[in-house]
Amino acid sequence: MQARFFDAGEADDAGRWDAFCRGAHGATFLHSRAFLSYHGSRFLDRSIVIERDGQWLGVIPAAEHPADPSIVVSHPGASYGGIVHQGRLRGEQMLHALDAACARWASAGYARLQYKAVPHIYHAGPAQEDLYALFRAGALRYRADLSSCIDLQYRLPVSERRRRACRKAQGAGVQVVQGRAHLAALWPVLADNLMRKHGVAPVHTLDEITLLMDRFPEHIQVMAAQVDGAVEAGIVLFLGQTVAHAQYIAASARAYSVNALDLLFEEAIMQASRSGKRYFDFGISTEDAGRTLNAGLAQFKNEFGAGGVVHEFYELNLKGAGHASE
Repeated sequence: MQARFFDAGEADDAGRWDAFCRGAHGATFLHSRAFLSYHGSRFLDRSIVIERDGQWLGVIPAAEHPADPSIVVSHPGASYGGIVHQGRLRGEQMLHALDAACARWASAGYARLQYKAVPHIYHAGPAQEDLYALFRAGALRYRADLSSCIDLQYRLPVSERRRRACRKAQGAGVQVVQGRAHLAALWPVLADNLMRKHGVAPVHTLDEITLLMDRFPEHIQVMAAQVDGAVEAGIVLFLGQTVAHAQYIAASARAYSVNALDLLFEEAIMQASRSGKRYFDFGISTEDAGRTLNAGLAQFKNEFGAGGVVHEFYELNLKGAGHASE
């Protein structure tokens, strides 16, 4: 088993990578080169291909840490990364795969690996051998974010407060609409919402999210709530095989006054269920690398019938660390 760096300049490699990810157990469109390449030259790509006799066994999206060239991250431009495979890296084979990848990064001069594990809800089938391999190699969990997620087959009870809020929104004439035509109207609402509450701008600019929607029309969806014909709240959903994930959530003061977000979420949850998704994920409610929980935000999400899913982050010393296969 060998590990080599992905050749970002080789079109055949890029096409083969994306085809491989489409058949992988734990991959989503965030693992694809079509997604990762939208960053342009923002990151130095250090992605790995695991192969044997020319046959691809697994891939690991990764790049050099933008602030520390001694660290390689899987992946700084995505919510999660990790080793993905099509079933050939189960059990002991995953231990050898992690060893090979770490040896390749170490030989290139990297001292540490930061690994963003794919949350289990995104797996088409059980695929957590990587977590065991990280444990065997001596990796330490340095961050944990808490997300709120509805299992659409076993939804927990919805609070009466959320039910009343939906009725209030309906009585106020809130209309739920969807489609990329509403994106431009939603983005100023989102930008104002994030700046007002968190002092930050959206991770993606309007141009970037438009580009991503062009590349992934089946995987990115916009839903908005209109009050008197104006967009006052909205959600940008990232759709995987098993999950509808609320990547962006925004509401104006007017939207909050009529509980427009409640009605919008309820429609998005129902739509995810009708489309055959297993989970509806509201996203994380943690800040400061997981050390602070926004309890009010988590409670709001959980009152829709959600429970907790942890996003795990591990760090591994590549210099002198143990081998997973030992």
